Amino acid sequence: MADEGRSAAIVLALIVWGLAGALFGGLFSGLYELLLVFGVTDWQLLLAAATIAAMTTATFYGAMPVALVGAMAGVLASIGYLMFDGRRVDLTGIALVATGAGLVAGGFYAWTIRGDARTLAGTLTGLVAGVGAGGLLASGLNLYDGQVGMFVLAAGVVALVGTLYQLSEQWIGRVCAGLVPVTLGAPVVAALIASVVGASIWLMAGTTAGTLDAVTKDLIERVAGQIPLGALGGSVGGAVTGLVLELMGFRLEDRLHGGD
Repeated sequence: MADEGRSAAIVLALIVWGLAGALFGGLFSGLYELLLVFGVTDWQLLLAAATIAAMTTATFYGAMPVALVGAMAGVLASIGYLMFDGRRVDLTGIALVATGAGLVAGGFYAWTIRGDARTLAGTLTGLVAGVGAGGLLASGLNLYDGQVGMFVLAAGVVALVGTLYQLSEQWIGRVCAGLVPVTLGAPVVAALIASVVGASIWLMAGTTAGTLDAVTKDLIERVAGQIPLGALGGSVGGAVTGLVLELMGFRLEDRLHGGD
């Protein structure tokens, strides 16, 4: 029976970490290409893409209800933006509208359903892990002269972020429990998720918008073209990292039971 339970725990870790890695890898690859086109290069590019993707994925991993509220607010706000101003599919505009809707929805959530310090702690842990992983990856690539594809890049950054997340999650949670107001977490987290959803909808709407110029359409197609490869690399990197952490004693089932 013990062997069966251990096997089930390993399978669970592979599935959860693989799915989280796919989400992270897709976000990371899209952000990487988008920031690259906007002129962000060198270590700032890796740091920014890894940090934003890590914060978003960590929010879904650690505060799913609030993340879903933010995602729904982002979807509704973005659809409203496209209905009222569909002739100009502007990334900044749609992201700002979605962020504002996320703040309102998150504030309403915090008012009606009392959260806890973990709501924001997960996002902050993602911030720390993303900054650390982006810095380590940039340092490593600085010493390597060859080309690194998006599959390998996404797999590597997922492995680094996942490991740093597990190592820093508990102490960041303790710090947030003592310093961060509970009501602050939900609005901030929901706004973050809503902004990412808004940018994603801009990406999808832009591919079919007839009013976009050729340069913008080429940008959107370039970003979208890297997402499947990044998601695949992230899924592989996440599954391998989850397996290694599980064998090292970082039990996913213990974390799930601890959140009850």
